Amino acid sequence: MNTQRSSALFKKAVGLMPGGVNSPVRAFGSVGAEPLFISKAQGDRITDADGNEYIDYVCSWGPDILGHAHPAVIGAVTKACERGLTFGACHEGEIILAEKIKAHFPSMELIRLVSSGTEAVMSAVRAARGFTRRSRIIKFDGCYHGHSDGLLVKSGSGLLTDSIPDSAGVPSGFTDNTLSARYNDADSVRELFERFPDSIAAVIVEPCAANMGVVAPGDGFLKALREITSQYGALLIFDEVITGFRLSIGGAQQYYGITPDLTVLGKIVGGGMPLAAYGGRREVMEQIAPLGAVYQAGTLSGNPIATAAGIAQITQLEQTPDLYEALDRKAAVLENAAKKAGLNVNRCGSLMTVFFTGNKVTDYESAQTADRGAYADYFRYLLKNGIYTAPSQFEAMFISYAHSNQDIALTAQIIEKYKPKEN
Repeated sequence: MNTQRSSALFKKAVGLMPGGVNSPVRAFGSVGAEPLFISKAQGDRITDADGNEYIDYVCSWGPDILGHAHPAVIGAVTKACERGLTFGACHEGEIILAEKIKAHFPSMELIRLVSSGTEAVMSAVRAARGFTRRSRIIKFDGCYHGHSDGLLVKSGSGLLTDSIPDSAGVPSGFTDNTLSARYNDADSVRELFERFPDSIAAVIVEPCAANMGVVAPGDGFLKALREITSQYGALLIFDEVITGFRLSIGGAQQYYGITPDLTVLGKIVGGGMPLAAYGGRREVMEQIAPLGAVYQAGTLSGNPIATAAGIAQITQLEQTPDLYEALDRKAAVLENAAKKAGLNVNRCGSLMTVFFTGNKVTDYESAQTADRGAYADYFRYLLKNGIYTAPSQFEAMFISYAHSNQDIALTAQIIEKYKPKEN
């Protein structure tokens, strides 16, 4: 496979950007390769700068649930561009998108549009603290909620140890009020509430984790979080940046039947443009300025191009009644192929991860037993055979509606033929 132009572009990029990239995982560092530079994308395929074509299972890390460059989304964006790129003022598209979100996420009684998942999570946590007048929050080991300072935390060896920043440049004081619990372990959450009964503002969770690889919630886990937070007067925040509009048109909260107090959406909700949203109970969201004292603002929040893309994408989801059944069916074909190859698979709807470990992966600790080198070999094998998937063991494989049955079948055949290297 000739990747000379991608290699040349990477060498140039290294002199201009840290690591040559604008988001770390794109560097391909964990899979022992140089990144590909993509020149175009259409349907379920992407083409690199050297003209190589791949069946794409990254899908821009989730937004492209309809596939790349869907005509309805592209058409809506094109028309919106003709009317102006940004106004810095109110426009009708904000209302239409908010109405569509609320129709499928009724727990989001009031909604604020922003430009990224990181911004939305940061703002939701601020709203929770403002509403409860409490300082601490609980997150879970292995759950990623963007790169804001207070959430870049991994727990120490013990549950109740101090939270240590997981990034240089984050003073310890920024994470003093961030507690970390074990995913799929409700007792670890109860222990924290027993220790800090009156100072925890919220529990934030990926209802189906997808940033330590795909790890589904165990039976009763989300229900227990709902019960514990209600008991102690804290809020439950669902980070549905990945699961929103993906597990179902009503996200993980519809899929699992659990109603949070606040919800964060991103990726799919923006139709491929930079857009995210947070919202929830009216009395909580009324704390946001200009109604309340919790400040949050953004020049490009709810801009007309991004809202046009989001409206078009959600409209297509609404008008495609077999979409979620089709996604599940296609993902099941790939899951079964991986199992036939003797691989360890976690799948939740159209999200899937192959873990190179003999352990059942149910949390961050078990995910960390995965052999990163073995995954790198698997990644390179797939890439060599025209399959583009996540360049990291701890990410998800995304299936889109545009993945044809033929390409799914071809991918399954390639996966089934994979032979792991002997250690």
